[in-house]
Amino acid sequence: MSKSWLDRLGQAIAGGPRDREELIELLRLSHDRGLLDADALAMIEGVMHVSELQARDIMIPRSQVTVVPRTNDPWELLPTIAGSGFSRFPVTGDSRDDVIGIFIAKDLLPFLSKDNGAKEFNIRELLRPALFIPESKRLDVLLKLFQESRNHMAIVVDEYGGLAGIVTIEDVIEQIVGEIDDEHDFDEDSYILSRDGEGRTIVKALTPIEDFNEYFETEYSDDEFDTIGGVVAHQFGHVPRRNESVVVGGLRFQVIRADNRRIHLLSVTPASETATEAAAQKH
Repeated sequence: MSKSWLDRLGQAIAGGPRDREELIELLRLSHDRGLLDADALAMIEGVMHVSELQARDIMIPRSQVTVVPRTNDPWELLPTIAGSGFSRFPVTGDSRDDVIGIFIAKDLLPFLSKDNGAKEFNIRELLRPALFIPESKRLDVLLKLFQESRNHMAIVVDEYGGLAGIVTIEDVIEQIVGEIDDEHDFDEDSYILSRDGEGRTIVKALTPIEDFNEYFETEYSDDEFDTIGGVVAHQFGHVPRRNESVVVGGLRFQVIRADNRRIHLLSVTPASETATEAAAQKH
């Protein structure tokens, strides 16, 4: 006969949880009895989840990092800064791997004014020190580093010292509290966000299947799921992490943004015949 929730809770309190699973069970029992609300439980589980993750698990990969070159012409920086909507940028020297510091967009404003006088723009004088971390850096440790160094961005380097990606303090906090939207995040009314010349399309996971089918001329069923994110998550069998990919119905879906609760953004590309056949053989 299984123990009642009260017996299990009493035993856990008396002897203390023996492992992470027992601790989570204790927290969920507390939620069931109204001692913790759902938001508090989700946040505590998020904190525990962060201690299991490394920088490589959530970093924005090198190919998606917006960098600006070392230059003494402020007008050369303006198109990149204005077009990206970001506030902080790694500045590179002789190569893309040569990150020499962090430039904050607001520091550019005085030099774009008509009344800036004879003030000379020297980007090196405006750079903030970059925080370099290995791909294996644990997120709980990184959060402490952000706090101590007052940095909002870390440069993730690979084993050769090259640029592997970046992690921001927002990326880490989102693993605890969920997605944080700001004024530069994508418009909620737009599901298909961008498409390049190589057939890669960025879509929101919340795209209704009917809209997705109409845009891509596909025939995914909406009998079981309402959104394309639901179809993809079901195919994974778990909430995937950034950069995980899966082939469904002739399209390859790669996770661009996700937290520990759900998928947010997906990259959609045509699947190769080999990948499609391999996926079909698994079912």
